[in-house]
Amino acid sequence: MSDHVQHVEPVERARLTVRVSGTVQGVGFRYFVRRVVSRLSVTGWVRNDADGTVALVAEGSVEELNELLEAVSQGPSAGEVEDVEVTWSSTFGTFEGFKVKLW
Repeated sequence: MSDHVQHVEPVERARLTVRVSGTVQGVGFRYFVRRVVSRLSVTGWVRNDADGTVALVAEGSVEELNELLEAVSQGPSAGEVEDVEVTWSSTFGTFEGFKVKLW
């Protein structure tokens, strides 16, 4: 084995499921999430739910998911985040890209 071989620790991947409540519909929240995700290597989706919340499921590195969670907890300037419910789980690897869903 060469002395120049670098051993890289595997990046821990996970699934993040989030429900955001407050003034989060009609304020560009989903598109705010899409802008945040555009600079990350995460996959998944975001949508408005009928109860007035925004639901988000994303898979990626724990580091990037934490960055996404921090941004979502603040929300866009036009909105007001009152509560963020978070569930962490194992990744399923079923998403292609990141989608903004209508419902």
